[in-house]
Amino acid sequence: MKAVADTRKPYGGFTRSLVIAIDVGTTFSGVSYAILEPGEIPKIHGVTRFPGQEHVAGNTKIPSVIYYDKRGVLKAAGAEADDGSIQTKAEDDGWTKVELFKLRLRPRTMHLSMNGLRLAPLPARKSPVHVFGDFLAYLFQCTTAFIRDTHANGQALLASVIPDRLEFVLAHPNGWEGAQQAKMRRAAVYGGLVSDTPEGRARIRFVTEGEASLHACVLSGLAVDVLSNPSKHGFLIADAGGGTLDISSYAIKGTYPLVMEEIAPPDCLFAGSVFVSRRAREFFEHKLKGSIYGTPDSLDHITKRFDETTKRLFRNKSENQFVPFGSPFDKDTNYGIRAGQLRLIANLFEPSVDAAFNAIKKQIDGCNGIIRSVFLVGGYAASPWLFAQLQARLAPYKIVVSRPDTQTSKAVADGAIGFYCDHHVSARMSRFMYGVEFLRQLDPNDPEHIARQSKLCELPSGPKLLPDAFDCILARGVKVKESTVFSRKYCTELTSLSMLKVFEVEVWCYRGGNTIPKWIERQAEDFSTLCVVRADLSMLSDSAAPKLSRGGKTYWTIVFSVEIQFGLTEFKARIKWVQDVRFRILCFHSLTHRCSLIFELQGVTK
Repeated sequence: MKAVADTRKPYGGFTRSLVIAIDVGTTFSGVSYAILEPGEIPKIHGVTRFPGQEHVAGNTKIPSVIYYDKRGVLKAAGAEADDGSIQTKAEDDGWTKVELFKLRLRPRTMHLSMNGLRLAPLPARKSPVHVFGDFLAYLFQCTTAFIRDTHANGQALLASVIPDRLEFVLAHPNGWEGAQQAKMRRAAVYGGLVSDTPEGRARIRFVTEGEASLHACVLSGLAVDVLSNPSKHGFLIADAGGGTLDISSYAIKGTYPLVMEEIAPPDCLFAGSVFVSRRAREFFEHKLKGSIYGTPDSLDHITKRFDETTKRLFRNKSENQFVPFGSPFDKDTNYGIRAGQLRLIANLFEPSVDAAFNAIKKQIDGCNGIIRSVFLVGGYAASPWLFAQLQARLAPYKIVVSRPDTQTSKAVADGAIGFYCDHHVSARMSRFMYGVEFLRQLDPNDPEHIARQSKLCELPSGPKLLPDAFDCILARGVKVKESTVFSRKYCTELTSLSMLKVFEVEVWCYRGGNTIPKWIERQAEDFSTLCVVRADLSMLSDSAAPKLSRGGKTYWTIVFSVEIQFGLTEFKARIKWVQDVRFRILCFHSLTHRCSLIFELQGVTK
């Protein structure tokens, strides 16, 4: 089979452009880019030189760490933040160290267990969006410096594309949703990557880490055996990073060009390597309590040494494990310390390995057994223990576990460029259930309806209806192509035409399973507002026919459709209505918690 780069189409634009993919990871981050020249096949480049690690050739990742001074001004970031002189100055001047900030963007439905530890407070007047934006700005600055210094015409190249022909692809975990994408877009605006205009915001695209990793596997040649022999078998991408494990399953639908489809709703869980480190620190804190090594600074140092050595090399729990953290003169047999090494007796890896196996097995079962290959990528994929354990546990199910022979840590950034250029995935699976609230006719024989009688409302036309009913527009686990639009038609009755000016419909997300709920439980964790579609329908005032209610009051009936498009990596929705025999539509990108009551037109389906 040909390499993907050999089958990639030349760039079809008329002018030079630049696309930059940024992977802000929980613990490490990276950047890749492609210069898009008209008529030429795009080539992916990685940023391999960052401030503070110029001495390390080809390093594609930097720590996701920032130092702020007391005024909230960024003083150091990335590899520079790990420099000893910077850390000394930070201690002397009272700087605030911010790490793991990506976890602050998580959806509220994704619970985070830090084993008793908490995320450190942010600097004054800095929100998670501000911190994320500052780090995006730093990575963008590093990228432009790298392009300028690496390419012979770097300065002219940048001048020709900034700002109007520059696009960004931001990767995020599978579990991030529209609210998180909106925060990331605001962070990109705050960081100065794009302008705060519709045109500027449109130059930010998103891709899930699972889908970016899929494209990275294709680029690296890891999946050649699978791709060259497409069959009924599917394959699974497990992106094990610092914070999350992102799981996505695919099947091949065509090879020339390469086309793939999701075959199960993607999954995302907090089971990355950072939680192994958190368990390690908790273990050190208990074990060394009362010793001279039990101070916070000492515990931080020992945990860092665990990250750099023991965690990366661990491969056999039956062998003694040691954390080398001090000099040969550091000794305290009461606490298991000899020659500057601390004996490790806790099984710190097992919870994350169990979580990874259970999540992968659940995905495999959900695909009815057609998955035969698992590709393990991401920074945590380099762990010999995780890799060996997944191989051993999945072997009885005849699942082959593989990982790239190239750098797994740069998979997402490279894959995000591959996603932009190649776009191999043609259909995705809906992760949850999506719908709207409508008014349901009272059934006096239904106990649920009787229990809700206190909420009963009467429309101007007379019917007594119950609010908070849920109407599903798109169910969970539905295969959705990018061009597919799901639509339902509704109508509402208004007692004032002025309400048309700010007409809006709330789109709800239900995460509770595959059974369509009858009612929206507003305080339940399974329900959340995905977005609000707003439209100015005041132009319908002239054509809307007034009617008289039983009480003699005037009202108007408005008919419209709610459409959602889920096949893209970014959810889209819109209101559509008929005016002068022409359809009018309005797209939206807003998030609030207001809604309008509507009721379904009977007999009208998708």
